[in-house]
Amino acid sequence: MQASLNKLNKIFQLEAQRQYDNRAVMGGIEKMLRGWEAEARADDVNEQLINAVTSQLRNYEDLEPEYRAIAINNVWQRIQREVGDPNRKAGSPKNKTQPERTKLIRIKERPVAQRPKEAAPKPAARKAKPPKHPRVEGAPMGLDAPTTVLNGVGTVNAKRLEKLGVYTLGDMLYHFPRRYDDFSQLTPIAGLMYGNEVTIIGTIRSVANRPVKANRSIVEVLVDDGSGALRVTWFNQPWMARNLKAGEEIVLAGRVDQFQGRLTMSNPEWELPDKEQLHTNRIVPVYPLSADVGQRWLRGMMKRVVAYWAPRLPDPLPPALLSATGVMPLADALQQAHFPDSNEKLQAARQRLAFDELLLLQLAVLIQKKAWQGQKATRFEAPRAWLDQQIARLPFALTAAQVTALADLLRDLNSGRPMNRLLQGDVGSGKTVVAAICMAAVARQSAQAALMAPTSILAEQHYTTLQKLLVGAHGLRAEELRLIVGSTPESEKQEIRQDLHEGKIKVVVGTHTLIEDPILFAELEMVVIDEQHRFGVGQRAALRAKGTNPHLLVMTATPIPRSLALTLYGDLDLSVIGELPPGRREVSTQLMLPNERQRAYDLIRREVDAGRQAFIIYPLIEESETGQALSAVEEEKRLKKTVFAGLKLKLLHGRMPSDEKEKAMAAFRDSKAQVLVSTTVIEVGVDIPNASVMLIEGADHFGLAQLHQLRGRVGRGANQSYCILIPSGENASENERLKALLETSDGFMLAEKDLQQRGPGQFLGGQQAGFLDFRLASLSDGRLIDKARRHAEELLAADPTLANAEHRALAAALKQYLRDGKGDLS
Repeated sequence: MQASLNKLNKIFQLEAQRQYDNRAVMGGIEKMLRGWEAEARADDVNEQLINAVTSQLRNYEDLEPEYRAIAINNVWQRIQREVGDPNRKAGSPKNKTQPERTKLIRIKERPVAQRPKEAAPKPAARKAKPPKHPRVEGAPMGLDAPTTVLNGVGTVNAKRLEKLGVYTLGDMLYHFPRRYDDFSQLTPIAGLMYGNEVTIIGTIRSVANRPVKANRSIVEVLVDDGSGALRVTWFNQPWMARNLKAGEEIVLAGRVDQFQGRLTMSNPEWELPDKEQLHTNRIVPVYPLSADVGQRWLRGMMKRVVAYWAPRLPDPLPPALLSATGVMPLADALQQAHFPDSNEKLQAARQRLAFDELLLLQLAVLIQKKAWQGQKATRFEAPRAWLDQQIARLPFALTAAQVTALADLLRDLNSGRPMNRLLQGDVGSGKTVVAAICMAAVARQSAQAALMAPTSILAEQHYTTLQKLLVGAHGLRAEELRLIVGSTPESEKQEIRQDLHEGKIKVVVGTHTLIEDPILFAELEMVVIDEQHRFGVGQRAALRAKGTNPHLLVMTATPIPRSLALTLYGDLDLSVIGELPPGRREVSTQLMLPNERQRAYDLIRREVDAGRQAFIIYPLIEESETGQALSAVEEEKRLKKTVFAGLKLKLLHGRMPSDEKEKAMAAFRDSKAQVLVSTTVIEVGVDIPNASVMLIEGADHFGLAQLHQLRGRVGRGANQSYCILIPSGENASENERLKALLETSDGFMLAEKDLQQRGPGQFLGGQQAGFLDFRLASLSDGRLIDKARRHAEELLAADPTLANAEHRALAAALKQYLRDGKGDLS
């Protein structure tokens, strides 16, 4: 069966296990179909079958769970009819009963076949455009009305607003300004200074419209307020000459410019003083726009909607919580977020709306955590004598932080509920050792454990480490620990699959191959996932689904600030290994200017002559048009011909085919190459104890966390190691990130600074940051995250299901939040 259909099978099984809640995949079944169609066509799946699958599931979100079960069963039966049962062993009859593990769970245990024909759902009508705004329990139905109900918004303007994600009046309430212009201070013309953002009120003395080129004109207006006169110009807006008349008063707001030695204003906002001042003499909102949507027009529409509907919106936070948090009421917050009376009220409004976003997220992850903790799991004991024996077998003593983390994990294993823990430690802190002892405890009771790594190289490193730690006297037999990756010969894969299915293998290490059918475990009771952010939610869930409520341990070497950990991994228990093993020598970090590059080359040559190896990292794969940064491909050619002629160099970058990347990395690992020229593809998980130099070119182009991860690739052996930072230019040597790296080797401190300097989007990368689709909340705001977490915990402690009457509106908001798929982060 094609990989795309196997993928569908796994998603269906997980969806059935979740009682058809449309959360087997991030974003729901309908969102998954968009990418799946392309995968299926690439697999040469019959076009009629593809159309049958998509048509049956296209309205999945709109169906009740019992009808979702019908849709999935119908789709799966169609697939089985056309391509056969994917779980049927070769040579077995086609009509063999489907194994129990692949049966889809039915809602209310009522078999689909027994449903009367008339109960089959009619195809649900496709919703035109779902409202994007957060629904509040008891909110007026008018907020779901399309924008066309507003005077001045016809079908053309409505389509323009849809490009902004605005479909309804409720969406307009939550279409927040991207910035604000503070024109709240009136200034006399005599007091104007170049560059100031100001508001002035004066009398129009003259209006002139003069052409300057073909189809181009300038409207010039002279305004006088008694203290002085100011010339104001509008470019290519001839209608302004008709709007303005000499002798009228006018309010102007904008930036003071200078032309031919005189102060002026160009294209300012303007209003007549007898009208409500919406564009001047206040803090003016500036909204995100699309083509053909004007700022003044949109601001006027927003004012009408916000002024009328915001006061009519019920507050989902109960009075007691409003009082305890001290946040602004929702109606006031919405009005002040759009049209603030002062900077203080604007900040208070944005904090209230950000708090709502963080509170829903924290409630979601805490409920998710409680649901996981409510499951039952096999208990695994680690008797003191056995544990002492295992620790004594280690070639080194555990640090105090490792002992504490190990105690956390062993307590989870013996709790009777599934472990759901994030083990966070800086590079080289010894997370794998702690995980290995836990996997040994599982294997001791004849169960199985699996460790999944993002790359074959990293999986092989883990396998080698576990061989040293687990195999031998009082440990596993060699055949009970196996490695399976993409390059494993098919005959060996078949043997491993068989031994896993029969329970002969106790610990298996691999890449995503572990989640692919037809791998079956006899008794998978522990799943360890390294570098969690490199795997999708579906991949992690698929591996976990290979067992029955297995214990889950997630490991990451990326130091994560506490505020991020509480947000991204709020449903996981957290253990931190915050110290390095004794004897580890600190990496000497040095900053060199571009004209000092030869010193770095000399250091690399000396270290290579002494039998050691070096990394040279570049920010680009190939030369860019700007030429602002060096690139790996061009520099590897140059270094090989000139600087390091006679040495063995290897090139590694992300665009190389997987097998070439693995060959290059294997050559460096096995000391067949002395210098590895690479991009940041080696950032995570590469363990080369013989490498003693890390030279980072264009260091100012990298983030702090990234630089720290790169530095962590050296210093893993007994020799002194060096990290050399060369910025792209002399001015870049003053970069704050580079200074911070010179000052400390504490990854957690550096990660906190990186979050403050670059923000969460850059810190996490676009894909990971996309999990958190906040309008106003910031992952940098640790205090507000702590506040939301604390109040979420108190709410759920008092009312675990939010069933009390005063929490009904909050429960409804949370239900919508979870339905949107935003709560499933881990």
